Amino acid sequence: MLEHKILKTGGKTLEAIRFKIGTKNLIVIKGRHGYVMCGYLNLKTADKFNEAAVVVNGVSTISGMIKARAFAVSSCAKKLGIRKNQPIQDVLKIIA
Repeated sequence: MLEHKILKTGGKTLEAIRFKIGTKNLIVIKGRHGYVMCGYLNLKTADKFNEAAVVVNGVSTISGMIKARAFAVSSCAKKLGIRKNQPIQDVLKIIA
């Protein structure tokens, strides 16, 4: 099953997807300046490609991801001012 949503924050738009893989969900929220991803995706790869990426663990829905906090952040995300344990609602304003 694929779920797709358009999110708005501060007048800007982000795109969210949730895709069922086996018994778990792959979830990504993408903005113009970076993305928030579930633990399925690899932060080292995001660093390799110089992308602003934020990892959230323990979520299974898009709304759960929005309510979560950053578990880990890429080097590029740190340059944008994103920090570990930052609320994802704040992160979305930065990456939108």
